[in-house]
Parts: sequence; structure tokens; C-alpha cells
Amino acid sequence: MSNDFSIEQNLASSLPIQNHSARAGAAMNRRAFFRCSALLAGSCACCLPTGTLLAGSRTMADRRLISPGCRTSKVRVAKIYLGKHKAHWPTPKLDLNAERARYEQFFQKNPLDFSDVEFAVNELITEKEQVDAVKSRLEGVDGVLLIHLSMGVREWVENILGAGKPTVLFAAPYSGHEWSQFGQIREKELGRHFDCLLTSNLSELAAAVRPFRAIHHLREAKILNLTTRQPEAERLKYIADKFGTQIVTLDLQRVLDAYNSIDPRTAEIETRRWISGAQKVVEPPRKEIFDSCRLALAFEKVLDEENATVLTVDCYGTMYQKLPAFPCVGFVRLNDMGFAGICESDLSSAITFVLFQGLAGRPGFISDPTPDESKNSIILAHCLGTRKMDGPAGKAAPYRLRTIMERQEGVVPQVFMRIGQKVTQAIITRTDEIVYFTGTIIDTPDTDRGCRTKITVKVDGDIHKLWHNWAHGLHRLTCYGDLTADLARFCRFKDLKLTNEA
Repeated sequence: MSNDFSIEQNLASSLPIQNHSARAGAAMNRRAFFRCSALLAGSCACCLPTGTLLAGSRTMADRRLISPGCRTSKVRVAKIYLGKHKAHWPTPKLDLNAERARYEQFFQKNPLDFSDVEFAVNELITEKEQVDAVKSRLEGVDGVLLIHLSMGVREWVENILGAGKPTVLFAAPYSGHEWSQFGQIREKELGRHFDCLLTSNLSELAAAVRPFRAIHHLREAKILNLTTRQPEAERLKYIADKFGTQIVTLDLQRVLDAYNSIDPRTAEIETRRWISGAQKVVEPPRKEIFDSCRLALAFEKVLDEENATVLTVDCYGTMYQKLPAFPCVGFVRLNDMGFAGICESDLSSAITFVLFQGLAGRPGFISDPTPDESKNSIILAHCLGTRKMDGPAGKAAPYRLRTIMERQEGVVPQVFMRIGQKVTQAIITRTDEIVYFTGTIIDTPDTDRGCRTKITVKVDGDIHKLWHNWAHGLHRLTCYGDLTADLARFCRFKDLKLTNEA
């Protein structure tokens, strides 16, 4: 990389490289993020267990984030209970207030599922006259959660749907006979943004708000694009109109100034942390690791100054050899923290990454795929791999520090993800569509062919259909978990087509 930067070279080479094994992480999710946030909010650093806070990094549940991928505000949800006194089902003896209290107790006992949610409306409707009053208060909410308590409320449901808000109705068994009509309502224009959860499992109430969270995150997101390419005005307008996402072109000098402002001693602490956490350092010289870590800290600084959550760099285009280091370590670090670092100024991947954070609280892994029909599988490869695929409060996966395979230079974490893990691959296309497929990680190939970080995913479906149907570019994003149901609700609410490529 270019040497026209103020770098403390002696400091960068002052310590020997140390190698220690990194422990594989157990599954952690949004609950863990909020649990860690609560711990940090109520504790000083000296009171926390050893290792809770890492020098030079804030990768634990970051208090700058309301939830992974969102800085600015909570998700606003209207929670509306619907029931008639003395309705025949579930029983004329039903105490609606007591039934509502039973649900409220669930919300109180599971605060970590709703810590980033503001219930802007929380009402029990028992009479027709109440509906219009509550409906007038739905302006500004991200979604409506209807909780069906008794029969006789279909007209109220349709009235509330007239507000045009994304709406999920939760109905436990015996709530009434209206479920037999909900499918018909969904097929009408009135029910275009309506879905239902018909289940006795109260934990699905958390699933009900996930698409609202994703809608909110995308609308609040600010993406910084470090490039000198002329932005596609039509593309930016589509993203802004469809999702509300703001995309801002970032000036190179801004990043270089931030890099030079980082105290070399702080960069040295970050360098030691990355080296000591790695299984081993294979090719990169220590100086390159130091430069990469200093740039990573500069990325964080610029994101903070811009109140942004996503940074993407035209790393193989207009920014090639213009930065003091490759951006890969900085991207992985942002992903670990609950922000987003996106390769190659890929805006489709950037907004898909934000979508994954909203739906699952977990990051994505951008990849260049290559099929293997003999195993009904596809190998998903990219040089940088996200270490905290379970989310920012999860443990980091084992990694090695390597060079970028194609360039034989730079520094990337070669990450070894969890074999046996269910995963979803998806991308938001340019045509009002999300294409996706699911599968299970069956291998993490360690070969010098292809990019450094690789997972082999056994496809749920047919690998022949997958490659026959493949379109919309090479990149796909992988997220831990099967997100099919969440993607389907999100697409319904945002008028997107959802296509399983396999």
C-alpha cells in the first residue's frame, strides 16, 4: 500500500507476534446484545468480569446502538388487544382485562426481546366506537400488533387495516372463528400488508415485531460510500423511496485525516488484540496489521462523526491503493460491533446486511459462491469473514490473520464458522425482489483456492435449480438461522417479491 501516511513504524514493529487459540462461540442473539447493554449501562469497567471490555474496542453490546444496526430511535409499535365482553369463544366467562394482563406479563418477563421497541399505543378495544380513536393514533408507528382475544372482531381488524400500516395479528387457539376469514382478508387490497400468527406459542410475539424492526432499521440507516465513482442517481432514489435509507458519498481525505488522528498507541493496543486472538498469523507482516487496525479505528471514528451505521468502500475500484491499508479488518471489526462494513461499494449487499440485522440481530457474510453438484452444495467464499456471526454479544469464531488471496497482500481474518449451523443466503435485487435460499454449513474448507474464508452449504432444495435460476450478480449475504418466515413478512409489508432460488 502507499507509504504517504504518518505511521509510527517503530511502534508497529516493537512487539513480537503472539499466537493463541480463539474459542468457538456459542449461539448468541439479540437477547444477549440487550443483556450486555444492560450490564454496561449499570456497571463501571472496573466492576465487570475480566475480559468483558476489550482494550481499544467496544465490540460488546455497544451503547451507541439501540440494537444491532440502529443508532437513532426505537421501533414504534402499536399493540392493540381486540375482544368483546361475553363473546361465545373462547368462553362467555372470559375476563378480557385478565386476559390482557396475561399477555402483558409475558412482555414484562421477556424485556430483552422488546428492549428496542416503544409500544406507542397499548390499548384494549372492547367496543366498536373505540376503533376509530385508536386508529387515529397510528400515524408514525412502524407496525401494528393485534392480539386477538375473542370472537366478533373481524370488522375491527378490517377497520384498523384501513390505516395502511404493516400489521401482524396474533391469535391463540380458541380466540374465535375469525381465523377462517383471515386468509381471504390477506388476498384483498386491504390486507396486502397483513399477516397472522395463529399459535399458542407466546414467544412468537417477538417474531411479530421483527419485520417492523427491519423496516425501521432500513429507514433510519445511513450508509457511507467511500468512492469517487459517480453515484447512480436513479439507484439512490429507488433505495431512498423504497426503504428510506440515506446513502452518502464519503470523501477520501476525510478518511485519511481520521486515520492520521488515531493515536498510534491506541492502534497498537488494537493490533495486539487482533494478533493475540488469532489462531495464528500466516502471511501478513506486523506493520500491515498495525496499519489495518489503525484504519479500522478511523472507520469507527468517521461513522460516529456521521452518525452512520454502515460503511462501504470501492476497495477494488477507485480506492485501490489509495488507503493506508486494505479495509478488511476494519469491516470485520464494524460487523462484530453491530455496525456494518461492506466490500466493493456493493449497495445491494449493504441494504441486505441492514435487513439481516433488523430481522435477526446478526450480521451477514458477503460471498462469491461456487457450486458443487456432487454434494448438492455451494461454497460461499470471501477473503474477509465476519467473526461474530451470532451477533455482537456472541463469542468470536476462530480466525487466522491472512493476506487477501487474490492480491497476496493486505490483512484479512480467515474465519472458521460453525459446522452444522442452519443459514440463509439472500440479496435485495434491483427489481423489487429478494432472492434467497437456505441450507446447512457442512464444511469450512481450508484451501488456498478461492477466497480465504469459506463455508460449504448443503442446499435445502436442488443445486441444479439454484445455479439455473442464479441472477442479479455474484454476491449473496449469509446469515445464521432460517429467516424464511421473517423474509416473507418483510417482503409482504414492503411489496417485494420473495423467490427461493433453489
